[in-house]
Amino acid sequence: MFLSSDMIRTDWKTILADEFKQPYFSSLDQFLASEYQTQTIYPPKETIFQAFNLTPYDSVKVVILGQDPYHGPKQAQGLSFSVSSDVAIPPSLKNIFKELHDDLNAPTPHQGDLSSWAQQGVLLLNTVLTVRKGEANSHRQKGWERLTDVAIQALNDHPHPIAFVLWGKPAQSKKELITNDKHLILEAPHPSPLSSYRGFFGSKPFSTINHWLLSQNRKPINWELPADDSIQTISLF
Repeated sequence: MFLSSDMIRTDWKTILADEFKQPYFSSLDQFLASEYQTQTIYPPKETIFQAFNLTPYDSVKVVILGQDPYHGPKQAQGLSFSVSSDVAIPPSLKNIFKELHDDLNAPTPHQGDLSSWAQQGVLLLNTVLTVRKGEANSHRQKGWERLTDVAIQALNDHPHPIAFVLWGKPAQSKKELITNDKHLILEAPHPSPLSSYRGFFGSKPFSTINHWLLSQNRKPINWELPADDSIQTISLF
């Protein structure tokens, strides 16, 4: 197989292991093996499951749901909206940072690596985990959606309350999978320059999430980013 559940190194491996045995996943696996051999595909194979590896199921406090990875060189790193610290910040992420500044009066980050969020329990999950260079949505409807739907359903059954952040219609279409009333669902337009002025700006997701986490006796998220991509050890609870 091109993909293996062994690529997932956290408790997500047990949760998702059965999916790797399903016929749909075999078809996805064959498709990806061909794509990675014949095309330029993002992210690199070793970071396809980065969201699950940086944010174990047991530690999830927040889910920020994206669509598919960035399709430009060196951008995608397996986390929704995030890019490596040495890559220019994409427009949607610039708008997220603008709202972060306006919401919390936090310093505007100068780099776009969101790994420190992931290490605190923010699952940065795309619904599709791979993409062909320069072709947004090129790996849509190949099987990834079924796998990530299973992940969302598992989060719906999580023993602790979780804040789900659904920006834009594709993310909001997953709302039907979140049926447990203990969870918080935040909806707003996508932070893309095409839609951010329709209600994303001013939605104050970061302060809302932290106030809610405190009300649930959970540690809030430190949304301020480190100045570089240094690995930090952060308490998950």
